Amino acid sequence: MIIYFIIALGIAWLLQSVLGFWQIRHFNQKFAEYRRLGRVAVGRRTGLFRAGTVVLFVIDKRNKIIQASKMQGVTVFSRIRPLKGFEGKFLPKIGQADLAPHDRLTRLAIQDALKTFSIVTKGGDVPPKKSLLQRLLTTKRRGEI
Repeated sequence: MIIYFIIALGIAWLLQSVLGFWQIRHFNQKFAEYRRLGRVAVGRRTGLFRAGTVVLFVIDKRNKIIQASKMQGVTVFSRIRPLKGFEGKFLPKIGQADLAPHDRLTRLAIQDALKTFSIVTKGGDVPPKKSLLQRLLTTKRRGEI
């Protein structure tokens, strides 16, 4: 009986790996397509047990948004879909009124894209985000001191 459980677990892992590969391939194809149109500002908000969100803004040389898209979901079936209401606006001028119609995770991902865009346009490097394990270890160390 336990062997069937192990086999089922292995098949589920393999299926998840294949579907995850397809999702990443789809994202990379879309990203390459967007890069042909102009520069791309990317923002993300990851979720541990809730939907993660990635937003992509294709911008021209004057920082005007040509196309806006987002990928949001908890499964490998999430795909990039249009993000309405941003085409024709200037990326640095996006404000709270523009963010209001969107859900919380999308707003956070858009704010991340704006922050990343600001850092890069000023010539800086975007610091890598800490993993969950790194954040837990940092919190534990602070508590010990």
